[in-house]
Amino acid sequence: MKFLMADLPPRQRYKLLVSTVTPRPIAWVTTRGRNGVVNAAPYSFFNAMGDDPPLLVLGLLKDANGADKDTATNIIETGEFVVNLVSESDAETMNQSCVDAPRDVSEIDYAGIATTPAARVAPPLIATAPVSFECVKRELLEIGPRQVIAVGEILVTHIRDQFIADPDKLHIDTAAMRLIGRMHGAGTYLRNSDTFTMTRPAFDPARLDPARLDPAGGEAR
Repeated sequence: MKFLMADLPPRQRYKLLVSTVTPRPIAWVTTRGRNGVVNAAPYSFFNAMGDDPPLLVLGLLKDANGADKDTATNIIETGEFVVNLVSESDAETMNQSCVDAPRDVSEIDYAGIATTPAARVAPPLIATAPVSFECVKRELLEIGPRQVIAVGEILVTHIRDQFIADPDKLHIDTAAMRLIGRMHGAGTYLRNSDTFTMTRPAFDPARLDPARLDPAGGEAR
């Protein structure tokens, strides 16, 4: 089937995206509001976008009334946030922080999330996260009525010592982190433990030789 995205309502576009763009890493974002309340919320419209400067991007959907949620509001007002990655052991706590809590309620308190101070920004790190990125806002794009895209520059990366295989060579034991990601559906997650490896090939000019192709367009045998 072919879907013209402009002809679909937002909810159906969302269903197509989250059912096909998988797995998606989870950014468990901590922010601090001007009122001092610390917010924690998970987002799966998230990824790394570059290394010079080191960038992360967050897709922050608005609420049913078209208003910015706490995470977007705090990033807009303060320009600071922390992206924490989620391990299997934190899955239930992360899920509890998904609730639509009142604006004056901290998900840190509600979900019982342990935190530790950041080095360069006001929002705290999630203490149990295997990796945390302290970020400052570089760009904020409001494209359409329902979403804000936040581009953050990473100032500090925290990786728990137990996952550093070789500090000098920056070899990280990523598998040991037991990170989870989002899949399709309302509550489907993925364990990032079933992996395989392929060596990146070098360019081979011989592969462009027409003699290698049979009349049907495939490789000759």
